[in-house]
Amino acid sequence: MIGISQIETTAERIAGHLVRTPTVPSPGLSALLGVPVTAKLELLQRTGSFKARGATAKLLSLDEAERAAGVVAVSGGNHGIALAVMAAALQVKATVVMPRTAPARSLRIAEETGASLHLTDGMDEAFATAARLRDEGLTLVHPFDDPVVIAGQGTVGLEFAQDAGPLTDVLVSVGGGGLIAGVAAALRALRPGVRVWGVETEGAQAMSQALAAGGPVAVDLSSIVTTLSAPSVSQLTYEHARDLVEEVLVVPDRAAVQGVLDLAEHAKVWTEPAAGCLLPAAHLVRERVGADARLGLVVCGGNASATDIAQWADRFGLHR
Repeated sequence: MIGISQIETTAERIAGHLVRTPTVPSPGLSALLGVPVTAKLELLQRTGSFKARGATAKLLSLDEAERAAGVVAVSGGNHGIALAVMAAALQVKATVVMPRTAPARSLRIAEETGASLHLTDGMDEAFATAARLRDEGLTLVHPFDDPVVIAGQGTVGLEFAQDAGPLTDVLVSVGGGGLIAGVAAALRALRPGVRVWGVETEGAQAMSQALAAGGPVAVDLSSIVTTLSAPSVSQLTYEHARDLVEEVLVVPDRAAVQGVLDLAEHAKVWTEPAAGCLLPAAHLVRERVGADARLGLVVCGGNASATDIAQWADRFGLHR
C-alpha cells in the first residue's frame, strides 16, 4: 500500500515542475446540490489533467540508462499527452501508444511534443504494443500499475486535504485506479473520517467489476469516455480501492455528458466527461449521506474540445 510519507516525498520532488492547483468552494455547485461543495481543479494542471503528476514522478525517478533509452506510455488520451509533454520538458525521448478512438486533440498534442506516436485499434492492442516496446528496452510508464505513478497522483489528495475546509465525502473518477488509489491513501491518512467514492461510466467498469469479482478482471469497453476505459485495473489499484474506498458508483455516458454541461453552467469550468461523471454521482452521494454532507470533487481533467462536447450533446439529445 502507498503510504503518506511516500506521497509527501513525491510532492517535494515534483513541486518545481507542476502547478499546485486551486482548491475552491463552488457556490454554483453548492446551490445545485444543496450542500457545500469544494472542487479540486486538476483541469488547471499542466497538460490539462492530474496525469502530469504521476508522469513527472516517474520521469524524475529514472536513472541515466533509462533516460537514454527512452520511455513508453499507453493511454486513452490524458496519460499519453502528460508523458509526452513532461518528457519533452525533461529531455527524455517518449513513445506514446493510443487507440485511434482517443481524442484528436490528444493525438495532436502528443505529436507536437516530438513524441513517437503509435495508433492501435483498441486499448487491448495498445497495452500489448506498449508491452512489446518495453521488452525492446524502453521504460514503461504505466498509467496506474506503478507505485511511483500512484504516489504522484496521490499528491492531489495531499493538497486537497491540506487546502480544503470541512469535508465528509470526496468523489474521484476511476479508470485504471491510479488516481483514486493515491487520493484515497492521502485522505485516509490525513483526514481519516472522510469517505472516498469512486465514479465510473457504464462500459468502463474495470474497478466496480473487480470489486464484485474479488480481484482484477478483463472488462468489455463501450463507454465514450476513453480516458476512463482501462481494460482492467491492477492488483495494486484494486487493493487500494478495496481497503480505502467506500464504493464505486457507475453512471451512464449520457449523465456524464450532462455533468460536463452542468459543470460549465454552475461551476464555470470546462471539463471532459471523465470529470463530468462526478456530478450525477454527487447527487447520489448527497441523497445517501443527507443534508450534513460536505462534498469534495476531484475535477480530474478538461481535455475535451468544443466540437467533442457538441457532438456528445447531439448524440444524447442534450440541448439547452
